[in-house]
Amino acid sequence: MALHVPKAPGFASMLKEGAQAYSGLEEAVFRNINACKEFASSVRSAYGPNGMNKMIINHIEKQFVTSDAGTIMRELDVEHPAAKLMIEASQMQESEAGDGTNFVVIFCGALLEVAEELLRLGVTSSDITEGYENALQKSLEILPTLSCHEIKDYRSLVPVRNAIRATVMSKQLGNEDFLADLIAKACISIMPEKTTFNVDNIRVCKILGSGLQMSEVIPGMVFKRFVEGEVTSATKAKIALYSCPVDIIQTETKGTVLIKSAEELKNFSQGEENMLEAQIKAIVDTGAKVIVAGAKFGDMALHYMNKYGLMAVRLNSKFDLRRLSKAVNGTVLPRLTPPSTEELGYCDNVYVHELGDTSVTIFKSEGTESRIATVVIRGSTDNYMDDIERVIDDGVNTFKGLTRDGRFLPGGGAVEIELAQQLSEYADTLPGLEQYAVRKFASALEFFPKALADNSGVNATEVVSQLFLAHKQGKKTEGLDIESEQAATIDVTTKNIFDLFTTKYWGLKYAVGAACTILKVDEIIMAKRAGGPKPRAGGPGSDDES
Repeated sequence: MALHVPKAPGFASMLKEGAQAYSGLEEAVFRNINACKEFASSVRSAYGPNGMNKMIINHIEKQFVTSDAGTIMRELDVEHPAAKLMIEASQMQESEAGDGTNFVVIFCGALLEVAEELLRLGVTSSDITEGYENALQKSLEILPTLSCHEIKDYRSLVPVRNAIRATVMSKQLGNEDFLADLIAKACISIMPEKTTFNVDNIRVCKILGSGLQMSEVIPGMVFKRFVEGEVTSATKAKIALYSCPVDIIQTETKGTVLIKSAEELKNFSQGEENMLEAQIKAIVDTGAKVIVAGAKFGDMALHYMNKYGLMAVRLNSKFDLRRLSKAVNGTVLPRLTPPSTEELGYCDNVYVHELGDTSVTIFKSEGTESRIATVVIRGSTDNYMDDIERVIDDGVNTFKGLTRDGRFLPGGGAVEIELAQQLSEYADTLPGLEQYAVRKFASALEFFPKALADNSGVNATEVVSQLFLAHKQGKKTEGLDIESEQAATIDVTTKNIFDLFTTKYWGLKYAVGAACTILKVDEIIMAKRAGGPKPRAGGPGSDDES
């Protein structure tokens, strides 16, 4: 009979064997804060135009070299539950504003770091969270008053380009003017008159070779495929779209044909060929010059298509087929039937072009308003082009944000310092313990100009003191000058360094929400998994052990 080992008294005695429970400040709260601080400090070095890159090899051994916090967090498999809360907040920020993921993580980590000092002094978590929520409310009241630039006409190239420039600059310093121009052209070209702007309508096609300066915007769609037949171009073309194979139709049921002579065999195959020719001829008679299919083209079908001068394009992705149908304003047909006039799409120019050693098929719209635009990126490595694609994604999301709300705030740490200064003054008016939390909230905002200065190799303390001095003198748009070798400030509006109002608004909300949730946790209970950890395949205890 096995010896009975009594369980330790307390909460753990109620749980299954192997379960763990941590409670109190030391075990639960500080443990969570330390995990979040570590994670925030690792992405802080990637913040701003001079941020360092991270090299990440994910679970399927794909390599990423990027300073984009959204990608870093998506590819890291973070286990810690408190750090996961921060990541979820930043993912919410990405879906809401499309940018500012690093802002959320750094600010949340900073709030928790300064909260730790208050907790050690004896201030309770509830007082801190109350103070943080109070400071957030005040910040969101101050934020609209700090707006320094507004875009009312988002179809005008120059103001849009200037507004997007800072977003691009934070990821690709040195190429910001060229990329901002590219993104602005692409977004404005597909901006609809009545409906809202759709981010998915800006496509990216990455072609290896040449350099970034050879990238261009093409109104329409670009596919890295060669045509199936011999016809390689068509102008002012009507397009028939099919999701089925363009081939001899297979019967749904199996049948047996008894052929008694060579004549019957010839007639049988001749009948099939005549039927396919009639189908292709019927499509030609509708005025179509291009057939796009989501499945294969048969050899016999291609023979007749070449005979009648039809261009054949095959797309493997059903999503690409849907997007093309939207771009050319056609309807995807499920069976090989002649399309009606309404079902035919139209494109000004369909042609095969060679970029580097890659053949591409281009569907180009010459009209004033295209439904979809494609940015063709050229670059020396796949990793580099992936990074450019992420920059374009951020720029397009910024454009979408400014079509909803065209207000911009000064960048380069100017907003954070102004908020910190006004919140410090506001804290002096509060009677209770939350004034300490509001003051710490203000000091957490200083982490941003400090991070920018540290990443630029400038003395952070000197920069922050210079910024506070400038803001005390009423220069609300004074931010960090990253181009200076010494600690220096600059009026960021002269350099077109703007942050989108909605990005900052949601960033503050999500960061404070995550920090308050983590601070309110006083106990961590980890239940034991049923059956314990699963044995690895081929390991001891597994079925396939020979």
